[in-house]
Amino acid sequence: MPRPIHATIHTAALQQNLARARAAAPDARVWAVVKANAYGHGIERAFEGLRGADGFALLDLGEAERVRQLGWRGPILLLEGVFEPRDLELCSRLSLWHAVHCDEQIDWLSAHKTHAPHRVFLKMNSGMNRLGFPPARYRAAWARLNALPQVDEISFMTHFSDADGPRGIAHQIDAFCTATQDLPGERTVGNSAATLRHAAGDARVRADWVRAGIVLYGGAADHPEHDAAHWGLAPTMTLSARIIGTQQLQPGDTVGYGSTFTADRPLAIGVVACGYADGYPRHAPTGTPVLVNGVRTRTVGRVSMDMITVDLTPLHDAGVEAGVGSEATLWGRAACGAVLGIDEVAQAAGTVGYELMCALAPRVPVAVD
Repeated sequence: MPRPIHATIHTAALQQNLARARAAAPDARVWAVVKANAYGHGIERAFEGLRGADGFALLDLGEAERVRQLGWRGPILLLEGVFEPRDLELCSRLSLWHAVHCDEQIDWLSAHKTHAPHRVFLKMNSGMNRLGFPPARYRAAWARLNALPQVDEISFMTHFSDADGPRGIAHQIDAFCTATQDLPGERTVGNSAATLRHAAGDARVRADWVRAGIVLYGGAADHPEHDAAHWGLAPTMTLSARIIGTQQLQPGDTVGYGSTFTADRPLAIGVVACGYADGYPRHAPTGTPVLVNGVRTRTVGRVSMDMITVDLTPLHDAGVEAGVGSEATLWGRAACGAVLGIDEVAQAAGTVGYELMCALAPRVPVAVD
């Protein structure tokens, strides 16, 4: 039989989370952000759950081709724009909208020969200091684009650095609105955190489009201040495996490489068919939460390539049977309906849920429900 580990992508949860993003900004259209292969879910697997979006936003031309091959005829936005002049040919052929964030991209457009002018999103660096024109140069960039016959409609965008934290977005939204005042065109500023935390009270954040990323995949952008349940989000990916062996430890016994865990009392240990080669974080310490047969317990010892070890004693103490063949839910929804949020696992491992989703290894079989 195949090794007992698999991931499941939950179509209904994707639909639920998309609806939640719409509810947060009801007068805006929604980009479904499917970069990084739909945050590790797989574009083809996630498409059915997200096809109710108004457009798809991504980074890679190959991903844009895949979305078109799925039958999508609506807007597709390249969030980082093109990377070299010849990319514009594919933008023309696939009717892609694309960001413009630097002078070089304007130069490439000015030399591009096309029968159909392009829809572009002029990006402002309002404080993130990654991509985009600073406010002082923004109108000059707009004027250059506006003069090009290769350009049709110009829209406006920026990206918030602190929408999920106490600094907030006021300094950036003020800079953006001041620099774009009276310029004609649609606007998009709200990422997942801004949409959930700020859109309800600020029409400028809702704007014409919001960009729903991690919110679609059941992650809380502002975890640990809020969890997914607080925002009404459902897990869209479950990573599940089986226990393939058990051990009985006595006080003083150690577990795994480096003997990083020493039992201080008798413990029942389950060995789970999942390791860092499957995408589980190697740096997850003892105490990282896991569900066994739907009951919350913890990992013990060091994560290895193909296995982790979990403490079965809480199940035995509760009178719940657990042994070889028992279900271990590493994140997501257990068969009994119990949920272990991916953000909680990520926090224990010192990272974010985004990384765990994107790190799911190719060797893990994936199903869609």
